[in-house]
Amino acid sequence: MGVDYYNILKVNRNATDDDLKKSYRRLAMKWHPDKNPTNKKEAEAKFKQISEAYEVLSDPQKRAVYDQYGEEGLKGATPGSSGGGGGGFPFGGGSSGGPNDFMFNPRNAEDIFAEFFGSSPFGFGSTGPGRSMRFQSDGGGIFNGFGGTENHFRTYSEGVGPGGGMPRKPPPVESKLPCSLEELYTGSTRKMKISRKVVDVNGRLIPESEILTITVKPGWKKGTKITFPDKGNEQTNQLPADLVFVIDEKPHDVYQRNGNDLVVKQKVSLAEALGGTTVNLKTLDGRELNIPVTDVVNPGFELVIAEEGMPIAKEPGNRGNLSIKFEVKFPTRLTSEQKAGLKRILGG
Repeated sequence: MGVDYYNILKVNRNATDDDLKKSYRRLAMKWHPDKNPTNKKEAEAKFKQISEAYEVLSDPQKRAVYDQYGEEGLKGATPGSSGGGGGGFPFGGGSSGGPNDFMFNPRNAEDIFAEFFGSSPFGFGSTGPGRSMRFQSDGGGIFNGFGGTENHFRTYSEGVGPGGGMPRKPPPVESKLPCSLEELYTGSTRKMKISRKVVDVNGRLIPESEILTITVKPGWKKGTKITFPDKGNEQTNQLPADLVFVIDEKPHDVYQRNGNDLVVKQKVSLAEALGGTTVNLKTLDGRELNIPVTDVVNPGFELVIAEEGMPIAKEPGNRGNLSIKFEVKFPTRLTSEQKAGLKRILGG
């Protein structure tokens, strides 16, 4: 059959007109070139395919020819023919296969898009033919090309007017995503079920549920945002809002985070401060650290262990430092013998 329009539009062969419209709205919005500036070439190709698939499948006559003869039938060629000449399939009547037969010629993809959304909700640039300006009728927000009467220009910034203007993009909906330090150290994958309202092909708000996968990368910090485009609630005459999850850090029993570094507060006795000790820590990824302390620990003493801090998100393989801040526990009472012994040992 050549091109599989059903697969392109993500519908089955029994799809109704409403199914086609709903699928077109979703896919065209996803692959519109203005929404994909980083991969515009691929988006333009997919956007054109989606529009062509919708045009064929939404027209009963074209769909019947396509279902029976495939893409070649739309070009006016019977199976086994060379196309274009004898054996053509006329859309406009007659079966002579002569030069006056009407052959399928896809419409401009932007025009089909405009009939659904009133205009590109992303704003058109000035590059490419016909992309700098579009006409819109007051009647129902439908593009009439250069035909019709009382057409005038509108811009995205004007928003929705009494004549059914262009849909606006509401502000993103933000939600906190609490993460433990362990999750931010090793990275994690979270599944979030969301419920939202969407506008169906008849303009009614209906509930919809979806499970989103959130991949938390090692080293992400509080305030990092993960955006899911168009996953917020929809409203009539508005584009769906983006859904944004904002990383938040849960407090930890042992570690505190300071940028890419980790900080631990360690209490030691006076005897340990003077005579040495070993600090035993369990890392955020489950390893055991045994850190000998041989220096005399003064109040406020800090020991820095390189590369035992948080992963640095922008520098894979590198980590910050671990800082151990000591607090010396002085005895509240000493016996006379202890005092004399200390004076003798310390020379005072």
